[in-house]
Amino acid sequence: MKCPFCGNENTKVVDSRAAEDNYSIRRRRICEVCGKRFTTYEKVETIPFMVIKKDNTREPYDRSKIESGILRACHKRPVSVTQVNQLIDQVEAEIFTRDEKEVTTKEIGECVMDKLKDLEAVAYVRFASVYREFKDVNTFVDELKNLLKYN
Repeated sequence: MKCPFCGNENTKVVDSRAAEDNYSIRRRRICEVCGKRFTTYEKVETIPFMVIKKDNTREPYDRSKIESGILRACHKRPVSVTQVNQLIDQVEAEIFTRDEKEVTTKEIGECVMDKLKDLEAVAYVRFASVYREFKDVNTFVDELKNLLKYN
């Protein structure tokens, strides 16, 4: 593993343990040259999971796309990075446990919104406004009414 600080390829594992999600291993490392410590995570490589987009094209699943959408929705909201990662882990657990190796963006978006609704209401409305492509203010107000019924 290359040191992210100095680029040296000689690093030593100081500590290993299961990560919070129990699906990966957290390794604490130290660089043998600069002495700085850093953490890496090791996950099992799975069969590529395909996402079916709105225009019916397919592309490999990319966690960072979900992460960027959630981070934009949670901007300046009281949501920690840990909470965002836990939410993404929950979404992935839900979609990866299916028998199919393909999932639509609609299914992913609905799953994210379902989990965001419980986490942070403003982030949920922000995400929904982009995901559902609200065309006018009335659509936005209808979504807010649905949210208020839910709570």
